[in-house]
Amino acid sequence: MSPSYIIAARRSAVAPRGGALSNLLPHELAAPVIADLLQHAGIERDQIDELILSNALGAGGNPARIAALAANLPERIAGLSIDRQCAGGLDAILLGDVMIRSGLHDVVIAGGVESYSRRPIRMHAPADGSAPVPYNQAPFTPWPDRDPDMATAADTLAQKLGISHEEQDRWAQGSHAKARAAEDVLMQEITPIAGLSQDSFTRDLTPRHCSRAKTVCGSITAANMAVAADGAAFVLMVSERIARNHSAVEVLSGATLGADPLQPGLAPLPAIENSLKRASLTPQDVDTAEIMEAFAVQAIACLRGAGFAEDQINRHGGALARGHPVGASGAILAVHLYHQLQHTKRNGLAAIAAAGGIGSALVLQG
Repeated sequence: MSPSYIIAARRSAVAPRGGALSNLLPHELAAPVIADLLQHAGIERDQIDELILSNALGAGGNPARIAALAANLPERIAGLSIDRQCAGGLDAILLGDVMIRSGLHDVVIAGGVESYSRRPIRMHAPADGSAPVPYNQAPFTPWPDRDPDMATAADTLAQKLGISHEEQDRWAQGSHAKARAAEDVLMQEITPIAGLSQDSFTRDLTPRHCSRAKTVCGSITAANMAVAADGAAFVLMVSERIARNHSAVEVLSGATLGADPLQPGLAPLPAIENSLKRASLTPQDVDTAEIMEAFAVQAIACLRGAGFAEDQINRHGGALARGHPVGASGAILAVHLYHQLQHTKRNGLAAIAAAGGIGSALVLQG
């Protein structure tokens, strides 16, 4: 099978729930990014074969189709919506890779969008016809005793690996510091929407701020876990025939694998190992890695477990410094990675964990 390539990658800024993007529905976040993506690539709308869109918190109704219509893509684009929670944005790209490698399509837009601010209010309808019961989080396993709250699971992981509260806070401070230092660089990948052209949550996070942060569970606080957020991110994937006319980054490999639902923070490790093996690479061959920071402890655990050095990871900061728009977060990692590899022309990896014990990874080469 022929390889697939990424020739453009764009995202919105990320804003916390209730912030600058809170008035926008998912398709209103996605459409400007898609339009900007095509403009940067010099690809016409009628060349698009498919749009794959991850969304985790929406109301259904095929948001990919709605976003395609809102972005004025050809009406023949049916749009494919997927939900793999936090991993979905990266998995959309892996699906696009399969479509192109198989010869089914030549040009695919893949990524994700989340409006945490505008998510629907969820309710269960009891079988006895009594009043609906509201709930905040869907189940991620069929076993209530093996379906932990994410913060609880993160604290358990910290205890298991001996990762202290102070170490998690230092990681969070470093994430913000790196993102603050890279603001001008990051703006080059951002499509301005609603007057927002940079991630609005990034700040000068100090030890004093961390010491005053609200405790969520054990060592997990509001400072060392990512804030719920709104955002969108997409990449433009093409076949080798089309890539010849563009500055392209090659998709080398990728994987999505299940792991222990009780320890979702470790789920990326099998996916990372599988993806690197299929690309005939070692962790030392990776120039830069984008590892999801839903929790600081999760990023630290993946760094150690995969055998990366700290200076390989999240050089421009991570989700702790911007927020976590669930369905878009994996695609945001890929956008970061693409723009870095455009300059280094080396190997890069993105990886993310999802509730239920799911991990996804993607390996690119500049």
